[in-house]
Amino acid sequence: MNGAQADRSHAYMVGEIEIIVVADGERTAPVEEGFVLNAPIDEVRAAYGAHGIPEGHGNTPFNPTVIRTAGKTVLVDTGVGADTAEEPGATAGFLMHNLAAIGIGPEDVDVVVISHFHGDHVSGLVAPDGSPAFPRAEITVPANEWSFWMDDDERARATPGRMQSLFAYNRLVFDPLVERVNTHCWDEEVVPGVTAVGTAGHSIGHTSYLVESQGQNVFLIQDVSNHPALSLEHPGWHLAFDQDPVAAETTRRRTLEWLAREQLPVQGFHFPFPGRAYVEAAGDAYRALPIS
Repeated sequence: MNGAQADRSHAYMVGEIEIIVVADGERTAPVEEGFVLNAPIDEVRAAYGAHGIPEGHGNTPFNPTVIRTAGKTVLVDTGVGADTAEEPGATAGFLMHNLAAIGIGPEDVDVVVISHFHGDHVSGLVAPDGSPAFPRAEITVPANEWSFWMDDDERARATPGRMQSLFAYNRLVFDPLVERVNTHCWDEEVVPGVTAVGTAGHSIGHTSYLVESQGQNVFLIQDVSNHPALSLEHPGWHLAFDQDPVAAETTRRRTLEWLAREQLPVQGFHFPFPGRAYVEAAGDAYRALPIS
């Protein structure tokens, strides 16, 4: 196990609700032409480099969030899966280890909330042996995300390559779990104190979550933003992983403007660990100000 990624968690309170950021790890790899669709590769590499990331490389942290509310232990997104941690030289897949380090076992999770159906958010639903990773948990997912990925007609229309692979992978993950899956709508309180916020673009039903208690709050931004070096400092950049890049940019700009104006604390799934920050406007862009 990569010691830098193991035993990493960060807890804080939002009113009466406890938030625990539990690292799944991160990936640092060469960033290639086409990762950002509308920017020269040299500019993309320079943006990462300005954040201390090795030359020519990109970085993607994975920060699932535990929410303890109303006597329930809730996990928001599940990382890349524990089987990834078993690969040689692994730097991600450590969620289960890091949950255990703070006394949370698989049976202790009451609800798993999924923001959208990409592998780094749903893979951890399944244990390496193929069994449910959280055997007691209800799984709740955005209704429009579920209806899209589970639609056979949409699957038949999917473009070759990544989209077809995502349809196949999501069926592999969810088919054994289907009886335990419930759906929630935007603007619905998913669990006490946690409201679903529609932030489509990166995925057709991408959802963020607003946590509120006793006048305090935090916004789980999920994949409205990738690493701040890209999505905050260059909000007009379109990433290859965005299902609808134009809609993703519109959502990103609207969300970042709101967060900066309201000075609403943010929990960033792809921000450097622990990912807790304020968003500050900087001309036509933004920057993340970490909360110590």
